[in-house]
Amino acid sequence: MTSRSILPRRFAAVGLLLLLLAPVSAFAHAILEESVPAEGASAPAGLVGITLRYNSRIDKTRSRLVLTGPDHDHTTLPIMQAGLPDVLTTTVELKPGNYTIRWNVLATDGHLTRGDVHFSVGGP
Repeated sequence: MTSRSILPRRFAAVGLLLLLLAPVSAFAHAILEESVPAEGASAPAGLVGITLRYNSRIDKTRSRLVLTGPDHDHTTLPIMQAGLPDVLTTTVELKPGNYTIRWNVLATDGHLTRGDVHFSVGGP
């Protein structure tokens, strides 16, 4: 075996090793790590603060929060632009019932991810 035929294999091995050692977060999509209200939680009726925290930075201007209420109406919630880069926040006036927040976010890695948070609102 000549040194010329071994060289491409060494480059391939080094390339594979570098790929395996690369930071995993560089390839990760935005994953919801915490929500307030939490999944399945209950909040009091009235002005409810909503906070969604992700594992990576979020492009807030290209992300969307849609609230589905007890009468199945859909409302796009405004996202506050200030604050931490991995957190989406908003507030909304809610009456008693069951709600779903559908989140659709663009992470800084360029990938869209989406999911739902279900919660209920009780009396005052």
